[in-house]
Amino acid sequence: MVREIVKDETFLAQKSVAATIEDKQIAIDLLDTLAANKGKCVGLAANMIGELKNIIVFYNGDTPTVMFNAKIIETAGKYLVEEGCLSLEGMRKTSRYQSIKVRYKDMDFKSQVRSFTEFTAEIIQHELDHVSGKVI
Repeated sequence: MVREIVKDETFLAQKSVAATIEDKQIAIDLLDTLAANKGKCVGLAANMIGELKNIIVFYNGDTPTVMFNAKIIETAGKYLVEEGCLSLEGMRKTSRYQSIKVRYKDMDFKSQVRSFTEFTAEIIQHELDHVSGKVI
């Protein structure tokens, strides 16, 4: 189900809690909402649709990807960037890493460890800021 995008910075500043397999419908709603906003959005976090759960979705190229309880375990190549966000007005400056390694649970709640680079790594970092309650 496509959900409304939350724009309340007070809500977005709250830290999300760990997701469980029972939260799979939230991930499905995130994927539906991501698809509905394709062209103006490349990633979403659960708090952006009103759910304080550690779930993110993003496009890895053209492939939508879900991560439950993702944690960055390695980084390399720090740089500065300006980013926009569907939940917030304007562009905001932040720092990101060119390369990251992430531990997470997939849609089947199986543990995964994968490395990401460049724009995909930037998207993941942005969405993980969301679930951490960091408003950029």
